[in-house]
Amino acid sequence: MVQIADFVIIGGGMAGVSLGAELSKDASVIILETEKSIGYHSTGRSAAIYIKNYGNETLRALNAVSEPFFLEPENVSDSSLLTPRGELMFARDFELDTLNQYLEGSTGMDVISAKEAGELVPALKTDTIVKAVYEATAQDIDVDRMLQGYLKLFRHNGGTVVTDAEVKAAKRVGDCWQLQTAAGEIQGQVVINAAGAWADKVASIFGAKPKGITPMRRSAALLPKPDYEGFDKWPLFVSASETFYAKPEAGLLMVSPADEDPVEPHDAWPDDMVLAEGLHRFEEAVNIPVQRVEHSWAGLRSFAPDRTPVAGFANDLDGFFWLAGQGGYGIQTAPALSQLSAGLCLGREVQVSEAVLAALDPNRF
Repeated sequence: MVQIADFVIIGGGMAGVSLGAELSKDASVIILETEKSIGYHSTGRSAAIYIKNYGNETLRALNAVSEPFFLEPENVSDSSLLTPRGELMFARDFELDTLNQYLEGSTGMDVISAKEAGELVPALKTDTIVKAVYEATAQDIDVDRMLQGYLKLFRHNGGTVVTDAEVKAAKRVGDCWQLQTAAGEIQGQVVINAAGAWADKVASIFGAKPKGITPMRRSAALLPKPDYEGFDKWPLFVSASETFYAKPEAGLLMVSPADEDPVEPHDAWPDDMVLAEGLHRFEEAVNIPVQRVEHSWAGLRSFAPDRTPVAGFANDLDGFFWLAGQGGYGIQTAPALSQLSAGLCLGREVQVSEAVLAALDPNRF
């Protein structure tokens, strides 16, 4: 049986599901997911935190648009998706220039002393810190509640999710796409490529030019809870050059080597050597010996060449829309990008500047 919709979204991660929830208010939408469940890859492995100043100028603008949704996620959750956490960024001698560059154009970041940094995270070796900043408004994001809320809204609006539905072939017939998938034939006027690490591979099936979307592995490990009073209240703490970052996570200590190794799209797993090197860098900065790892995992963060997402219609292919390249910002920019992309798909005004639209344009390359 052929399934037909106005929009067919390829990818059941946060990007695809949030856009589906927005579009399904006014149109028929089908989400296709290759895996057996949604949110299996990057979304399901994200230890997300909302940081206003994270990313370049375009991403910071998207972060600002997303904030009201996180605080009052209407129709997605009955309470805020955020929990106070804070972010502490510190620099040693070799990281000072990087920290100063990060501060350019930032808002709500307080420069603090090494002593004050040590009061926030008592495990830090403060004698090597030459400058530190604190962003009090950084907050943990409840990723699962967000994804499930968007999914519930999508289904309430009449949207359909089809899993185990890898796209095998596609052709444009008149003003309609005909997709051959592992779950049968799907038809739609517009196809939206929200396939994350697989975005360029999906584009090739449709005959669209690739955008250089590169998957990069990001690893993480959970360590035992350190023996410090008030540990659960520690902020996320990160070296200015991102040699590692860490934060309390479900009663344990999550540490990431902040790796960005280009890889082929796949079901990611951590590289033992990369993880070990990252944990060594962590040990050099703190008074917490790493004696065992409780659990480790990896996900894929996919970047366009300029590290800014792509969102918009392709100019080389009718009815083909890009929503990809979110990198490590996909969760916190999802509200903004889903609203913006829905507006573009439906031909409506969007609440971002022309400069932001131009920066996101998939045809900029």
